[in-house]
Amino acid sequence: MRAIRMHTTGGPEVLTLETVPDPVPGPGQVLVRVEAVGVNFIEIYQRSGLYPIALPSIPGSEGAGTVVALGEGVTGITPGARVASVAFTGAYAELALAPADALVPLPDAVSTRQAAALMLQGMTAHYLACATRPLAPGDTCLVLAAAGGVGLLLIQIARRRGARVIACASSDDKRARALAAGADFAIGYDAIADEVRRLTAGAGVALVYDSVGRTTFEASLASLARRGTLVLFGQASGPVPPFDPQELNRRGSLFLTRPKLGDYTATRAELLERAGDVLGWVADESLRLTIDRELPLSAAAQAHTLLASRATSGKLVLVPSLEG
Repeated sequence: MRAIRMHTTGGPEVLTLETVPDPVPGPGQVLVRVEAVGVNFIEIYQRSGLYPIALPSIPGSEGAGTVVALGEGVTGITPGARVASVAFTGAYAELALAPADALVPLPDAVSTRQAAALMLQGMTAHYLACATRPLAPGDTCLVLAAAGGVGLLLIQIARRRGARVIACASSDDKRARALAAGADFAIGYDAIADEVRRLTAGAGVALVYDSVGRTTFEASLASLARRGTLVLFGQASGPVPPFDPQELNRRGSLFLTRPKLGDYTATRAELLERAGDVLGWVADESLRLTIDRELPLSAAAQAHTLLASRATSGKLVLVPSLEG
């Protein structure tokens, strides 16, 4: 099969298209013919060495496709079934393995390309809005990187829960996209806290969703209302420096959490609930999914460059069949 492999950490150029042996499913595993792959920041962190991984490696964990073969002990799944997962081993490939209990069946109305674009970001937006501190009607929240894949979905789910949304994005075009997704207000990255205070009559917001990290952390804290919650779920600009928790006290008994999706899909039931909600909302068209562009596997380096430059709005998807 064809796959993207990296033999060393470094820039996007370390991602190369190679021919490698087909994987074979072991006990409890399922082999899937990958039809679409979701590209995510975690693969950039792994490629750069920020998150250490064993090398050589095929990147990627999010994808969707068709079941090809079952490992020993797998029941309840049949070859030919359409499935998606965020737990593939080496999704940047034509074939990939996943644990059977990490696969989610796809509704007929959702394509594999949509599923690959939705699973990680959709379930992330779901747990952010519904579980970290559940948004309630009347809450106001601030969403940073609001025109990104998670941001556009989070805006919609927050509005679905009755919250008001202040979206923060880096350009007029991206702010327009956030407003089209349902945000009540859209601001830039200059003077974030001042703008938030102006839009909330000085009160601040109940929640800030920050996937940017280092460059926005201070502004995120300064935007919170008393007993507000900062949900730091990414670090696109780099990790946050060491931080004295006493600052949370001084600023109004604030809360700070650094969650990850795995802890909010820790059981099979929770995985199926979150995935089922977002897939169902896409199927009935009450949740609008934005795919920025679809690229062939060989363009994985280009995809990483685009994602890291924040030059995208919505999801980047690699499609093996586009190689021709």
